[in-house]
Amino acid sequence: GTLRVVVSATGTRAHSARPWLGDNAVHKLGDVLARLTSYRARSVDIDGCVYREGLSAVRIGGGIAGNVIPDAADVTVNFRFAPDRSVEQAYAHVREVFDGLDVDLELTDSAAGALPGLTRPAAAALVDAAGGQVRAKYGWTDVARFAALGIPAVNYGPGDPNLA
Repeated sequence: GTLRVVVSATGTRAHSARPWLGDNAVHKLGDVLARLTSYRARSVDIDGCVYREGLSAVRIGGGIAGNVIPDAADVTVNFRFAPDRSVEQAYAHVREVFDGLDVDLELTDSAAGALPGLTRPAAAALVDAAGGQVRAKYGWTDVARFAALGIPAVNYGPGDPNLA
C-alpha cells in the first residue's frame, strides 16, 4: 500500500537580521527529518513474499525570501507499507512515528495494498505455468483494486523488477 502525508510546522515570521524575534518553522522540520533518518523499515513475509516497508521524505518546502525567518514549512512523506496493514493502520503508524513533535499531519493520498493471494486457484495456476520465482511487487499497481473486489490477480513480467 501507499500513502502520502504532509507534515507541517508553523512558527513566527521575522527578519533574518533579528532571528530571535521569530520562530523558525523550517528548523522544526529538523526533528521530522531526524525521525525519518533513524526509521527502521519493517520487513514482513506473507505467503513467501518478503515486503520491505519504506518511510521517506519526498518533498520539502518553506520560506518566502532569503532574508525572512519562515513561519510555515512542510515536508511530504511517502509511506510504502506491506499488504498486511490497512490504510488506517498505516496512517496510525505514521502518526506514531511523529508523535510528540510540534507538527501537524494531513493525509493527502492513500491506496491499500494487495495480499499475494497465491493460494487462489487462478493465481496458483499462473505461477505454476510460468515456473518463475515469486516475489513481492514493490510499487503500487491495479492488482490492489482487483484484490479489493475479490478478483484473483498477480503482477507478472520478464526481467529484473528493479529495472521495470
